[in-house]
Amino acid sequence: MAATPAPPKAPPKPTWDPRKPEPPFPWLRPTIRIRLTLLYGGMFLIAGILLLSIIYLLAAQAIHEGSGQSFQISGTGVTIRSDTCPELNNATTDDQRNAALKACNDTLKQHALDGLLSRSLLALLGLAVIAFAFGYAMAGRVLTPLGRITRTARAVAGSDLSRRIELDGPDDELKELADTLDDMLERLERAFTAQQRFVGNASHELRTPLAINRTLLEVHLSDPGAPVELQQLGKTLLATNERSEQLVEGLLLLARSDNQIVERKPVDLAEVASQAIDQVHAEAEAKGVEIRGERAPAVVQGNGVLLERIALNLVQNAVRYNVPEDGWVEVTTEFQHGQAVLVVTNTGPVVPAYEIDNLFEPFRRLRTERTGSDKGVGLGLSIVRSVARAHGGHIAARPREGGGLVMRVTLPT
Repeated sequence: MAATPAPPKAPPKPTWDPRKPEPPFPWLRPTIRIRLTLLYGGMFLIAGILLLSIIYLLAAQAIHEGSGQSFQISGTGVTIRSDTCPELNNATTDDQRNAALKACNDTLKQHALDGLLSRSLLALLGLAVIAFAFGYAMAGRVLTPLGRITRTARAVAGSDLSRRIELDGPDDELKELADTLDDMLERLERAFTAQQRFVGNASHELRTPLAINRTLLEVHLSDPGAPVELQQLGKTLLATNERSEQLVEGLLLLARSDNQIVERKPVDLAEVASQAIDQVHAEAEAKGVEIRGERAPAVVQGNGVLLERIALNLVQNAVRYNVPEDGWVEVTTEFQHGQAVLVVTNTGPVVPAYEIDNLFEPFRRLRTERTGSDKGVGLGLSIVRSVARAHGGHIAARPREGGGLVMRVTLPT
């Protein structure tokens, strides 16, 4: 009879703990609270010692001044004269002399106390100025790591995910915060790298089959012997394929424009806007929309292709979402307060103010989802906002009185 096999043993437990080991005496850790307590407690102790020493010296001086009375005794009748207490010079009896001496002592004591109080206040004021200056310097020294963390965070906000804080110093709360942010930045960099790799792969994998489909459809449509129904179906499929290509291009451009522009060149917004108008001119004439406006030179540092996409998307939307008759689009560029400004204004349907934010969301249109629309794929304003942010600018929209929108793009120079 065969022996029953022994049950499998449990896997061994790991001998290491991925968590950070606790120090043997956690209460001795040089935390920010302990360091600030020692710092301000020491400052208070030093200031108190200095203030007591100054008051002691001032009190000794006041006592010395208060006891500095001078008396002269002359004649057989014991006449007392004093320069500091002139009342004694006119006193003839013992009662008068005692009263004069008491009044003189009270006056001298009061003068001594007043002098001590005024000098103590001046000493306290001087110590307060020194304490505030010293405290400001020490606070700046303690908060120096926060400035380093802030500068690194600003660099990361500019899409430089390779930056790390790498804070040195005692193992306190600030170093723990910096190490946590470094770990988070490491994960973010890996995620963005994976996203960029995905965008690159998707750019090839999605464009190729769509290009093949477009070529096949165009070949079949070029056959003069094809039935009418087949030609109509081919045109419908070709339009659908073209829409899919536009959607893919828009998605890829939206993904790429979310990062800040690294290579920048001088670009004139007036020239960019004129090129965009030239591309939309035929469509505007077909719809009976007049394009007008003065375009003054406004040079910015950026990517010319992406900036042209901003102007093209805004002008296209202004032409497509317009009134059926007597519509117009005004495109202006100018230089205001050190910034370049592109403004696109159009006539069109009335847009409620609460709907403005929805226009910048992908695949959204006024009051409905962007499905089944022949005016675009629903990414135009989303791309405009992403490209403007990548250049360090912003776009603002507001309803125009009487219908339509006023789109204002502001870019730093």
